[in-house]
Amino acid sequence: MSSLGSYLHRHPRLRLAGLLSAPLLWLVVAYLGALAVLLVSAFWTVNGFTGGVVREFSLANFRTILSEDVYRAVTLRSLGVAAAVTVICVVLAVPMAFFMAKVAKPRSRHWLVIAILTPLWASYLVKAYAWRILLANGGPIESVFGATPGYGLFATILVLSYLWLPYMILPIYAGLERLPDSLLEASADLGGRAGRTFRSVVLPMLIPSVFAGSIFTFSLSLGDYITVQIVGGKTQLIGNLVYANIGAANNLPFAAAIATVPVVIMVIYLTAVRRSGALEEL
Repeated sequence: MSSLGSYLHRHPRLRLAGLLSAPLLWLVVAYLGALAVLLVSAFWTVNGFTGGVVREFSLANFRTILSEDVYRAVTLRSLGVAAAVTVICVVLAVPMAFFMAKVAKPRSRHWLVIAILTPLWASYLVKAYAWRILLANGGPIESVFGATPGYGLFATILVLSYLWLPYMILPIYAGLERLPDSLLEASADLGGRAGRTFRSVVLPMLIPSVFAGSIFTFSLSLGDYITVQIVGGKTQLIGNLVYANIGAANNLPFAAAIATVPVVIMVIYLTAVRRSGALEEL
């Protein structure tokens, strides 16, 4: 063992390779391997007579997705939901994060961060079903306001915004915490009002953090199907189509083809925001 330790000490690159081998193996096999299988199986088809998978290259699944109006409509609806959730989270997260980073006392900031993280400790299903009870006819919301939006697209956006809001607050809070107070004081000394200071000083430094948070809110909303199942009513998103083709339809290749749609969308989105420095804020 001593000779092995001495040998590794003399070869730091080999030591580093040994430390990284296990996580890299997990990444390649469990993540990239599964993604590769997904992409390959998307080009297979199902025999209409036997129901068996035909492992031959075919573009039939993608032609169906591109040609059928229902799949284009579901894709656009999923994009709209993901974008709406992201915008709502930004509108809510910016003032909350600004208060935490620049207004609250240093002793209170740690407790505020804990308060933001606390909902993440609860089960996803518990929170979703709690909202189902709140939005139900005769539920607490109807008792207080006299009406309830019920289940549907609005309820889906509302619940997803609640679920993913912490993922937007934390990157923005981290970005604002690195913003020197001297810049805000200098803007005030030069006669800059609050609005001008926010546009000229805060916002340029905030954009990478917003993009960083949007990577979470946008991607998680784009691929979600459980919330839609619970509070979405008859609303269909991409995740529901994938689940339906895995379950009742038993068409795994077509489900894999549909699942590649959000993957492609997120690759395009990540490529677009990479230059903003958002990835460094994660």
